[in-house]
Amino acid sequence: MRTRMLALTSAACGAALLGAVALPASASGSSSGSAQEPETDAAVVTAADLLAEVRACSRISKGRYRTDSGSAKATVPVCGTREAVFWKADMDIDCDGRKTRACNRKTDPYFLPETAFQSSRGEPLDSAALPHVVVPGPSKVWDYRKSGLTGGSVVAVVYRDRVRYGVIGDTGPTGIIGEASYAMAKTLGIDPDPSTGGAESGVTYIAFKNSRVSPIESRARAQSRGAALAREFVGR
Repeated sequence: MRTRMLALTSAACGAALLGAVALPASASGSSSGSAQEPETDAAVVTAADLLAEVRACSRISKGRYRTDSGSAKATVPVCGTREAVFWKADMDIDCDGRKTRACNRKTDPYFLPETAFQSSRGEPLDSAALPHVVVPGPSKVWDYRKSGLTGGSVVAVVYRDRVRYGVIGDTGPTGIIGEASYAMAKTLGIDPDPSTGGAESGVTYIAFKNSRVSPIESRARAQSRGAALAREFVGR
């Protein structure tokens, strides 16, 4: 599951770092600043609701992506709608960024102490605590920036009957897609181990255009904004 990270240390790493930004300082990563009204059952967007909206693919990428560096064929397109872009792939585990008990050189042989996007304090993101998604570095196949995406853009990730919200937090190799943070995998019930975990298939990533939240490390703001955007996406 970690083969792609070797590639990141080469040419793709340079492209990844070009996209790095430090978002403005604000509240702590776990606080949204105000209490949220509990959602009614009618307002909750389910996995089935979201998957129904992404059944058909209007491809926006000029080619397709492999899911791992050892994959024989590139099979995954990036698709687009008016509000979002999406792709259906596997999930490899990104444990890069802040060194923690879960993410370090001992737990992850390809651990890197940086992420393409930084926290409001100008520090690498904490992959063990922040649910985030990795997008391929800009290339001729697809440039996420031209799709209205950047660090902190809100993402809905669907796996089986679960929907979880996070942000775009890192970039990876230009030819590979399907990766998310330790924290994102854990919230979805996927084994988050950076060496042996992940999901081989069945993961849908929906990134909402022009949806950046700040600070990037606020799980509460990503959840609140994600739920609202998901309702709009399915027409509620």
